[in-house]
Amino acid sequence: MRPTRSPVLLLWLLLCSGAGTEAIEPVSTTIAFGVVATLTAFITNYRTISNYYYECCHPEWIVFNRTGLEADLRSKLFGQHIASRIILKAVDGFMNNDNPKKPLVLSLHGWTGTGKNFISKLIANNIYKEGTKSSFFHLFASTYHFPHSSQYEHYKYQLKQWIKGNVTICERSMFVFDEMDKMHPGLIDGIKPFLDYYENLDGVSYRKAIFIFLSNAGSDKIVETALDFWNSAKTREEIQLRDLESLLSRAVFNDQQSGFYRTSLIDKNLVDFFVPLLPLESQHIVLCTMAEMKSRGMKPNQRLAEKVAKDLIYFPKTERVFAATGCKTIESKLDYYL
Repeated sequence: MRPTRSPVLLLWLLLCSGAGTEAIEPVSTTIAFGVVATLTAFITNYRTISNYYYECCHPEWIVFNRTGLEADLRSKLFGQHIASRIILKAVDGFMNNDNPKKPLVLSLHGWTGTGKNFISKLIANNIYKEGTKSSFFHLFASTYHFPHSSQYEHYKYQLKQWIKGNVTICERSMFVFDEMDKMHPGLIDGIKPFLDYYENLDGVSYRKAIFIFLSNAGSDKIVETALDFWNSAKTREEIQLRDLESLLSRAVFNDQQSGFYRTSLIDKNLVDFFVPLLPLESQHIVLCTMAEMKSRGMKPNQRLAEKVAKDLIYFPKTERVFAATGCKTIESKLDYYL
């Protein structure tokens, strides 16, 4: 007579195979059948509890909150009417598409402190229950993760393996690449196949992943356009995407210091949107400061916010139109005045 399997072995098989009792070879006693049934129920309950307490690639942990993203863009991101509109429509359309043809690829460009990193955080916070702390949110900083240009071929291989491994675990993964203007040209081309219109590559589909590139490249063109509108007595709200997108993509493509230099991602039109972030004016700095006060649980103080805004450096030097560091130094400036 075939020996019966021990309860421990049965438990291990159920855990590792993810199967029910029908996947386990029948045993010869009714007691063993009872053990299998009991263990199956235990595993089912264990998985349910685990999914509740431990992040996994399930709807309990990944669900897009359009209302939340819209509210965050409206109440936390200031002076960026173009970016707010693009981000909401692009992410909403992508996350509500059960069968996208390719991953969502966004390239955010703008001066320091205009909100590039902040936007990527808002997106993550409204997709993942754990926000930027999610196991499925991945941030790469060029100067930290890819510091040596001589090793870029090695970085390219590592990056491909990292992305493949994480998308295999969860198709709704999000990858953010900061400091693209400091990345070695050619490195990002290594992941070009992942961003293309392939159904799958080696059995892995990348179509539900999100790739976001952050860069200062092209900022000069954005500033020039904003200044032209200001000098023409036009409001910044009159600036439209069509005034900047093609100009921005050309500038980035031809920038020899950019990780996008001559990249096939642009040449093959794999970037869905080039998102320009406009330089911020004093009124926006005041709003950023008020928002920082609110996040600290402080009572909003308009006079203090205006004092903080006035203390920043603005350019051009004579007109003092745009804040050189945007909202980036607001937190430390507010600490100084408190």
